[in-house]
Amino acid sequence: MKKILKVALVVLLVPVAAAIGLIIWLSAAEYKPQAVEELALLSQEAPAQALPVGESLRVMSWNIGYGGLGDNADFFMDGGSQVKSSDRQRVEENLMGVSQVLWGEERPDLAMLQEVDVDSARTYSIDEAVMLAGKNGVHALNYACPFVPYPLPPIGKVNSGVLTTANYAIDSAQRIALPCPFSWPVRTANLKRCLLVSRLPVQGSDRQLVLVNLHLEAYDDGEGKVAQTKQLNEFLETEYEKGNYVIAGGDFNQIFPGSLEAYPNTHPDLWEPRVLTEEMLPQGFSYAYDLGTPSCRLLNQPYDPEDTENTQHYVIDGFILSPNVKLEKVETLDLGFASSDHNPVLAQVVLEP
Repeated sequence: MKKILKVALVVLLVPVAAAIGLIIWLSAAEYKPQAVEELALLSQEAPAQALPVGESLRVMSWNIGYGGLGDNADFFMDGGSQVKSSDRQRVEENLMGVSQVLWGEERPDLAMLQEVDVDSARTYSIDEAVMLAGKNGVHALNYACPFVPYPLPPIGKVNSGVLTTANYAIDSAQRIALPCPFSWPVRTANLKRCLLVSRLPVQGSDRQLVLVNLHLEAYDDGEGKVAQTKQLNEFLETEYEKGNYVIAGGDFNQIFPGSLEAYPNTHPDLWEPRVLTEEMLPQGFSYAYDLGTPSCRLLNQPYDPEDTENTQHYVIDGFILSPNVKLEKVETLDLGFASSDHNPVLAQVVLEP
């Protein structure tokens, strides 16, 4: 009897000890960025020209789903079942689809990409930032963990973030930390959101274009998104008061005004986004988004546009523009979610004299 009890005790204690050891290791290795960090450009081939005033500029925002969330994918956090939904070949195909948009006919002058992996198990350690940066880009981590232990099978190592590219000179770039809504020990293997702030010189002026690339909280209880949105808006207002042009773009994980009417949320049990309102904006600022085409789909199943009962669409990607940035046109490109669970949003803007 004693022998049986000893065996049972060992069986119980081994997984407990392993779990405690894992938590201690993750705590020691936890990614703890500073409030503000200076960032280096990914390339030494940066163009020297400053941005023009009074001319049209094409600005794109696109969450590329780390190259692993094409139309074949579902995801366990959205009601699907998969953790890693793409083999290496499919990841490379997805990234090729992204590249064709970035460098093809729709080529933007400025691009803000989200969920760009640099060394992750889920994307076979491909450095997507270097692949997509072109001649002039900067990357900021918002998810860095040596081993994400959930679910089963586990996600594993993740190093991912946001990437900004430009066909114009970038004077400097910073990573600005956003509030993290998660507490220990969940925090150790979770995202540490940030703003990637790039400062671009403007022709004939000492003003700058402040380009803010963002990816706000998705799976929190709502408080994280509120705090992050508040910090974002305060930052935008401060930069505009300095006399700068300001464009913020990215995945807000919140739906833009009017989009709930265009795409009713029939799956609130799986994911229910917060609603952005005009009143949240700093005075004189405006949103730029397109209700004609959804910018995101729910990953509860592989994409089937004919399955209207189970396919959920959102408009959660777009821009915030300061009063001195004129919007000429904004369009969400309908790519059928082939390469990502998001469609790119392309805006045509003018920096006003």
